Amino acid sequence: MKNTALTHIHESLGAKMLPFAGYNMPILYEGVNAEHEVVRNSVGVFDVSHMGEFLITGPNALALIQKVTSNDASTLTIGRAQYSCLPNNDGGIVDDLLVYKMKDEQYLLVVNASNIDKDWDWISTHNDLGVEMRNLSDDYSLLAIQGPKAVEAMQALSSIDLSAIEYYHFVVGDFAGIENVIISATGYTGSGGFEIYCKNDEVEQIWNKVFEAGAAFGIKPIGLAARDTLRLEMGFCLYGNDINDTTSPIEAGLGWITKFNKEFTNSENLKKQKEEGVAKKLVAFEMQERSVPRHDYEIVDASGNAIGIVTSGTMSPSMNVGIGMGYVTTENSKIGSDIFIRIRKNDVSAKVVKLPFYKKD
Repeated sequence: MKNTALTHIHESLGAKMLPFAGYNMPILYEGVNAEHEVVRNSVGVFDVSHMGEFLITGPNALALIQKVTSNDASTLTIGRAQYSCLPNNDGGIVDDLLVYKMKDEQYLLVVNASNIDKDWDWISTHNDLGVEMRNLSDDYSLLAIQGPKAVEAMQALSSIDLSAIEYYHFVVGDFAGIENVIISATGYTGSGGFEIYCKNDEVEQIWNKVFEAGAAFGIKPIGLAARDTLRLEMGFCLYGNDINDTTSPIEAGLGWITKFNKEFTNSENLKKQKEEGVAKKLVAFEMQERSVPRHDYEIVDASGNAIGIVTSGTMSPSMNVGIGMGYVTTENSKIGSDIFIRIRKNDVSAKVVKLPFYKKD
């Protein structure tokens, strides 16, 4: 079991620690609902240092990224990030990831912790272009400072105007007394804020200064359990739940990151899917009765016929209603469709809704 550079701090704060993607990670501090509300209303900090980082450098760096990812990385300028995925040869997804353009001919790929080795091997196998690849995952830490008060609370820690960093843009500069930190206006919560990339030996200083600066704003440490409820309220896909090696980006509603103005892994088949349609689609649904849908629950129609499977589900802390995502047959995927979730032999009514579940005032 690997530790992050902050594991000792989480333990000293009394966090409930559990294995996650091979790491000893903080799952809970006070409780899911309380932590969730902190991020929605003020500012919270996640240690997500288990995520993977690959540096891709050289004259053919863009060509390699274009070859293995579904989105069009040629549109990136220095200081911009992009959400994308790595399609496999069979219509599924190796992983979803972020692509950062650091410099001309240099990109940072940020991948899911559970897929670091798999992604590295996949990209390496396709690297017949002489591109330099460095796996920085064990050397770097990542903090997600999330919430509507994140900019105001953190501004004292940097000479950079944090409010000027647009969504999916980033700056490399000073933060909490450390130089050359990546400050990225990305995150997984839908409540604004930043992700901070730094070296392992710098993160404890940053963590301490972040909590000093945020004290007046009610800043709290947040565990991975609340990260899951926050991302689900926004309808963000989680690899291993909503997307995996067998789900295509078209089925998953990720056509918007699947660009056919270039060739990439399995692009011909995915283009055919987009043109001809797919048999199943990922939908969002709200329970019509008080109940909680869970991963792998069966989805049925009014006659009790199986039409799909729940991929993610929870009781929404913000809305106090059961919400979930799952794959259903295309004919049952329209907004407003009535579906049923089979919970302990009972078919409980639900309705297909438009994302996000959580809408800011």
